[in-house]
Amino acid sequence: MVDPTTRIKYRPATELVYVDNSDGTGPKDNYNAASMPIYQTATFKQSSSTQMGEYDYSRSGNPTRSHVENHLAKIMSAKRAFAVNSGMTALDVITRLVKAGEEVIAGNDLYGGTNRLLSFLATHNNVKTHHIDTTDSEAIIPYLSEKTRLVLLETPTNPLMKVADIPRICEIVHAACPNALVVVDNTMMSPYLQKPLELGADIVYHSGTKYLSGHHDLMAGVVAVKDDSVAEKIYFTINATGVGLGPFDCWLLMRGVKTLAVRMDRQQANAIQIADFLQSHKFKVHYPGLKTHPQYELHAKMSRGPGAVLSFETGNVELSERLVELTRLWGISVSFGCVNSLISMPCRMSHASIPAEVRAARAMPEDLIRLCVGIEDVDDLLEDLYSALTKSGALQLAN
Repeated sequence: MVDPTTRIKYRPATELVYVDNSDGTGPKDNYNAASMPIYQTATFKQSSSTQMGEYDYSRSGNPTRSHVENHLAKIMSAKRAFAVNSGMTALDVITRLVKAGEEVIAGNDLYGGTNRLLSFLATHNNVKTHHIDTTDSEAIIPYLSEKTRLVLLETPTNPLMKVADIPRICEIVHAACPNALVVVDNTMMSPYLQKPLELGADIVYHSGTKYLSGHHDLMAGVVAVKDDSVAEKIYFTINATGVGLGPFDCWLLMRGVKTLAVRMDRQQANAIQIADFLQSHKFKVHYPGLKTHPQYELHAKMSRGPGAVLSFETGNVELSERLVELTRLWGISVSFGCVNSLISMPCRMSHASIPAEVRAARAMPEDLIRLCVGIEDVDDLLEDLYSALTKSGALQLAN
C-alpha cells in the first residue's frame, strides 16, 4: 500500500491534470469539490482580534490563488510558484531583486516588452543590461562580474527561435558569480515541454496568458523559484504592490493548465507539418523542430518537443504584409499559445517598441512572419496559408 503522504510522480500529461495536495501545502476544501471553489472575496472574517487566520486579505493571499500556485509549483518542479496579473508583471517582480548599480545580462533576441522594461531600468534605476548572443554560452563570460545580479534567458527566443544551452550557462554563471540568478522565460515551451529549474535555472517565469491559459481570455503571469529565500523576496514584492492574480482569473488559469497537454500535443503536431511545408517551398524557416535548425540537437536534449511557434522570411517586407493580410483562418494578432492560429509581423507588432536601428543591429529581419499554430485541422491551415502565399506572390519569389 502506498503511503498517502508520499507523492507519486506521474507522467507529464497526468501531472497537469491530477491535483495533489497530499503534502498538506494546498488549501483545504471541506466539501471536496471536484473544481476548486472561487473565493471571490476581498477580506476574510477572523475569530480573534489578535490572532489572524491563514487568510485575512486577498492581496496577501486567497485560497483559490493558493490552489493554482501549489499546482504550478508541482508541474514546474519549484519550491514555490506565484500567480500575478500578467507575464510582464512577473518579470517586473523579478527585476525588483536588482539594486541600482547592479547589472543584468540578457539575450539580443528578446520579446519587445522585455526589452522595453530593461530599457526603463537602465534610464530610471541605474541598472545596466548587457545584450549578448545566448546561443554562444561562452559569450557571457566577459560580462560576468561582481555587479551581475540576473542572467535573463529566452529559449527558444521570440521571434527567431534561437536556443540557449541552459545547463551550460547556469554552470558558468554559478561558478563565476554565486550571487547571480539565472532567470528563464519559459513561455514559449510551457512546463509540459521544458522545465528550466531542473536544468539549473534559479527562477522561471511565464506569461500565463499564453499556453498555460490557452484561450486568450485571461491575463496572467507565473513566477516559480527553487530557493526559499528568493521566494520570500518575490512574495514580499507581490504582496506590497498588490499584483497577485484575482480569484476568478486563478480559477481560469487552473482550468487552462489541466488541458495544456492535449492542446500542446495537437498544436505542436500541426506546427511540425507547417514548418516542413514552408521549408519544402524554399522559405527560410526558424523552428527548433527542423533538423536544419542550428541548435536542433541541443533543444531536443533540454525539452520534450519543439513547440508550436515558428517564423519564416519571405525576402520582401511589402510582400510579407500582403501575405499576412490575405490569410483567413490565421488571425492577425500579437501573442501566442491560443487554440486559434495567429499570424503576425513581429517588427511591425510585438517587437515594434524596439527601435529599428536596434532591430537591425540584432539582425532581426523586417520581413519576418511569425506563425502561432493552433488546434485547427492542419489541412485547413495549410490550404489557407498556401492560398495567401500564392496570391501575395511570396511562393513565386521563394522558388
